[in-house]
Amino acid sequence: MHTPEIPEILIKGKDKAEQLIGPQVIHVVFHPLDFTWQTIKAFRANQGLLLAGALAYNALLSIVPLLILIVLSLSHFIPEPELLQTAGEYLEWLVPGQSKALIAELANFLQHRAVVSWVLLASMIFFSSLVFSGLENAMSVIFEHRIVYRPRHALLSFALPYLCMASLAVGLLLITVAASALNSLGDQSVHILHRTLSLERVSGALLYLLGVAGELGILTAIYIVMPVGRLSKKHALLGGISATILWEITRHLLVWYFTTVSQATVVYGSLTTAILAMLSLEFAAVLVLFGAQVISEYEKLGVQTNPLVQQA
Repeated sequence: MHTPEIPEILIKGKDKAEQLIGPQVIHVVFHPLDFTWQTIKAFRANQGLLLAGALAYNALLSIVPLLILIVLSLSHFIPEPELLQTAGEYLEWLVPGQSKALIAELANFLQHRAVVSWVLLASMIFFSSLVFSGLENAMSVIFEHRIVYRPRHALLSFALPYLCMASLAVGLLLITVAASALNSLGDQSVHILHRTLSLERVSGALLYLLGVAGELGILTAIYIVMPVGRLSKKHALLGGISATILWEITRHLLVWYFTTVSQATVVYGSLTTAILAMLSLEFAAVLVLFGAQVISEYEKLGVQTNPLVQQA
């Protein structure tokens, strides 16, 4: 029995594991609480809650004009009722319980589209871009270590919000087409063993999965595009999955709170829609930025655990 050999075996096993899956993963697996606490401290040091508040405010300013521009652009290809229905269904994921009021305002504007002037159109484009500019600025604070080595060109920063707006328009177009096909599937039925089974539940489940996939795709794209420099797609996907799971839990809790506990209508009156939408956007912004902070700390951990970088 040679007990002194046990530590050496463990060390060799750990070294071999680091070679297979990387030292960052080993550190997080063996020290999850340390990594979590380090991420929380970094998020607080970066004033993450303050950044999330500013981002939620910009999102509240951007959400209606952005929807107007997207629906006006896509109405040349898809009927407005279908666009409004799809936008309302998936807007509920972002601002639970308040999508009907926002879609009603959007529909009211579209009925008076003749009054849209070039000045109004330019102002809507400007306000629609605020949320993306704010998100890029927030990411620059969280990923400050990247900017030191790889600053982003000013022209690209200027064009990035408008590229994001165009991407959202394309995404809504694809989701509307897919949702229309799935809704038509719900009207169908199948005959099995002399029984007729409706596909309505199947259609509903597929619509929900479509929404989750869209949410995951948007979050992953945010983590890839918004930070300066190139981010590993694997890291972005992991961040997107984590943020999606956390937001789904938070979203259902918000729906429960708004429908059973909240007395916001008594306190805020006509401002209820704006206040509750702001609260939902605040939670969403916190989760998005905290996911970015996790990725940032994971990257810094890779630098700390890389002996070549440490020697340099």
